[in-house]
Amino acid sequence: MTTSIRLGELVDRFGGQLIGSPDVAVIGIAPLSEASEQHITFLSNPKLRHQLAASRAAAVILTKADFEQIGKDYAGACIVAASPYVYFARAAQHFAAINAIPAEAGVHPSAWVSPQAVIAATASIGPNVSIDAEAVIGEHVVIKAGAVIGRGVSIGDHSLIHANASIYDYCVLGRHCIIHSGAVIGADGFGFANEKGQWIKIPQTGRVVIGDDVEIGANTSVDRGALADTIIEDGVKLDNQIQIGHNCHIGAHTAMAGCVGVAGSAKIGKYCTFGGAAMVLGHLTIVDNVHISSASMVSRSILEPGQYTGFYPLAKNADWEKTAAIVRNLSGMREKIRYLEKTIKTLTEKDHE
Repeated sequence: MTTSIRLGELVDRFGGQLIGSPDVAVIGIAPLSEASEQHITFLSNPKLRHQLAASRAAAVILTKADFEQIGKDYAGACIVAASPYVYFARAAQHFAAINAIPAEAGVHPSAWVSPQAVIAATASIGPNVSIDAEAVIGEHVVIKAGAVIGRGVSIGDHSLIHANASIYDYCVLGRHCIIHSGAVIGADGFGFANEKGQWIKIPQTGRVVIGDDVEIGANTSVDRGALADTIIEDGVKLDNQIQIGHNCHIGAHTAMAGCVGVAGSAKIGKYCTFGGAAMVLGHLTIVDNVHISSASMVSRSILEPGQYTGFYPLAKNADWEKTAAIVRNLSGMREKIRYLEKTIKTLTEKDHE
């Protein structure tokens, strides 16, 4: 059975200015075009303003500017908020939490748990899970079917490990983390020395250390460090099918979209964003508040905040480097051409005098 929430309760919890009855009850959030009389909706994209008047939603979350411009045309209640999209996200979390089926505490009979592992009584260990010796599983942790937890792994309170995720030996996860299915935390980094054409493996003896409130998407891989640790700080969000190489350091609250690749020993700052399929070469430094466009290649360190974009067609490396050098010098060349044009114009005018 779906639990309903009064608008007054939402405003008491998340703030905002309610215009309408606080006793109106809603069962969830839906888009403007699909919401019924039992839903609350939100308007965060100005391009969708025209849909509001026709929406059947019981209430809408919108900005003060939108309320003043089109709120009078809407028949339902309004919650005026500074950021409707953020308000929507928090309200959606609340709806999901109150309607979720709680995980049952305890260890499923088919799971294998080492006698040397420490499992909190409130944790939920699903079918066919494997937990090795010295692992420490915190309060209210949920580990779903088929996940593999290696020796000495530490998982903080309220974290969720989805089915068939693998966390290798001695890796550390903080509190409130989410690891999605197929993710691999702590596989060996790609470390080899070349001897006369043969590759000699370098043992990867570091860990992966993950902070609080980190989410790692399906089939994403975070490699363990070669000697020191790979570090993922608090609040980092990694989408599906991302590769984080060994000894990388990802700063707090940085977010990466699908298929991003970060080579080993790159150091990325806080509050950065990376569009899908962006690539970062190894041993680079990227400062805080850098935003990389989709499919861009970061081949040099970035030491100033801002938005960066780089698209080049595939070419032989020597040709590509020449082209890149020419592009970097275009601004100076343009100024020289302008100067030459002015000089020629001046000389031509003198000849006509």
